[in-house]
Amino acid sequence: MDNSTVFKRRGILCLIIALIIFGAYVARLFVWQIVDGEKYKDIAKNNSTYSLVSDRTRGEILTADGKPLATNRTLYNVALKKAYIKEGTTNSTIIKVLDLLKTRNEEWRDMLPIIYKDGKYSFAESDTAEEYLSYLQSEAMLDTGVYTMPDEYMKELIKRYECKDIEDKELQRNIISIRFNMERENFSTVNDYIVAEDVSNDMMQIVSENAQKISGVEITTNVEREYKNGTLAPHIVGIIGKINQEEYEVKESQGYGYNDFIGKFGIERVFEGQLRGEVGKAYVEKNVNGTVVRTVETENAKPGNTVWLTLDSGLQKVANESLAYNVNLSHSEEAKDCVAGAVVMLDVSDFSVLAAATYPTYDLSKYSNYKYYSKLANDETSPLYSRAFDGAFAPGSVFKPCVALAGLEEGKITENSTIVCTQNYDYYPTDVVRCLGYHNGISLNTALEVSCNYYFADLGRRLGISTIYGYAEKFGLGLNTGVEIDENTGFLAGRDSTQWTAGNTVQAAIGQSDNTFTPVQLATYAATIANNGTRLKTHLVKKITSYDRKTTIEENTKDNIETMSSLKVKEKNLKIVQQGMRSVCSEENGTAYGIFGNYGIDVAAKTGTAENSGTDHTVFMCYAPYDKPQVAVAVVIEHGAKTKYSASIAKDLLDKYFFDKDFNEKKTNPY
Repeated sequence: MDNSTVFKRRGILCLIIALIIFGAYVARLFVWQIVDGEKYKDIAKNNSTYSLVSDRTRGEILTADGKPLATNRTLYNVALKKAYIKEGTTNSTIIKVLDLLKTRNEEWRDMLPIIYKDGKYSFAESDTAEEYLSYLQSEAMLDTGVYTMPDEYMKELIKRYECKDIEDKELQRNIISIRFNMERENFSTVNDYIVAEDVSNDMMQIVSENAQKISGVEITTNVEREYKNGTLAPHIVGIIGKINQEEYEVKESQGYGYNDFIGKFGIERVFEGQLRGEVGKAYVEKNVNGTVVRTVETENAKPGNTVWLTLDSGLQKVANESLAYNVNLSHSEEAKDCVAGAVVMLDVSDFSVLAAATYPTYDLSKYSNYKYYSKLANDETSPLYSRAFDGAFAPGSVFKPCVALAGLEEGKITENSTIVCTQNYDYYPTDVVRCLGYHNGISLNTALEVSCNYYFADLGRRLGISTIYGYAEKFGLGLNTGVEIDENTGFLAGRDSTQWTAGNTVQAAIGQSDNTFTPVQLATYAATIANNGTRLKTHLVKKITSYDRKTTIEENTKDNIETMSSLKVKEKNLKIVQQGMRSVCSEENGTAYGIFGNYGIDVAAKTGTAENSGTDHTVFMCYAPYDKPQVAVAVVIEHGAKTKYSASIAKDLLDKYFFDKDFNEKKTNPY
């Protein structure tokens, strides 16, 4: 037999097999559509399919060393699921649930603004009673107007929820309470109703054991946001809350619902997309009798990702404690108007935020408590205000290294140039600058060491304001630092000013006039000097991992941090400025010698006081070690009077970083 014959026979065989399969399908369709068509129409008509979604598990927020800042606590709730409750059995199901809860004296959600006591009804007296009574009267509910007697409302509710045959008045009222709130919260096949929240393990087990006997009753888990270490970094971490109307209109297209929670500020808001997680989805099919035919899970829930901050919990704790101590010490010793301040510490190698504290502060774990929040909101010291990132303050003399570098680069001075300080710089009679000393002829290094206002006022005049703010921008002053949460851009004198005269320039050159910068900008400025003129992106997030922390999704490493700007100045000129900052700490006349003159690590720094209404603000910035910088610090104390307080905060942080010394408020002040 030749090959062509074999191929023909195989082709005929394949055709026959295909015709048999096709014929079987046609026959089956005929049976479904013609023979049994009416039967399947009735089944389709009488069966209903509902979609269900599970709760989201939000990702967690941790410090760089793994300390929890925002985590989750699993709650057990007793829930009613409409898809599983047979029609006409809602009241009997509620009775069974109440009986189970009574076995362990568990509280259930009682929202009805009418109580039954001593054989009579009366209006409830609680914080929410008026709100729920208004809803009861509304068009959405009874639409009855205002009744003067609670019995009149109950009469309508008994009829509405078919409770006439229940003789026990207290039980009747309790069923109505649950039915009322079920309706208020839009109980449906896609929206479960929580009868009791956060029940005990015993109650959870009892309900679970009886779930098969009581159709439509289940234990559901809910993840509650828990803010551990709530005082550590509240302004940074942020909080979640119920979505408002404005947020809902923006987020509806992204799958948000009316009852969803959303990040309100801080890391919780900025990283909402990473933290939120995804719901699980399932479909439930019920027949005409309300019996569940089958449940199909189509998508598994996916928890949100975990965000790791760059904050070191030990350094952050010291920052909080030292800041509070020194602000209060200044208040008691020097200035009664001193009540607030901020400090930021950066890693010079990558500009990550190691610590950032604001004082006064608050406890994030209590934030959702209405009375606690109201107290914070009405506090005149503004504890909710993030001074480290949003507070903009006149920098005072810490601005002088920027002016010094500009003068060297622009050829207005050299390292050895001298300017004769006669205390009052009156080149512009309307803008006289007073120096705190009478320094005679001094060079740049000494001018930085003793913070001579006269020297820098004259240098500022020579440079002009546009040159000054051009260099300030390279240091990141008056610009966003890149930090992930909201920050103030500050204000650069001349560039942002609406009015300007030549005389204003001498004030700006010593860090006054319209100059205002944030503590995080000042820390970035100090770190840029320490980093030999390269400004990196200041950042708060170390990495993002999967919820179980096993997979790294994104990470900020020393190799991939964005460079924001480069000073592009002569190495020699920058070194001169760095040496001047070192002299501030190492020379006996240096303004920070009292704190760092005999310190175990060589520190480069600049002190500053800034005039304003009330007592002067005090500002301090530094980096260390001088020869191989690792960290940079900036401190601002509002109305701090003397720089010894702000410098002491920086020293406490350096003590912790280099010597692992915890803060001790009993230590003696070095001054």
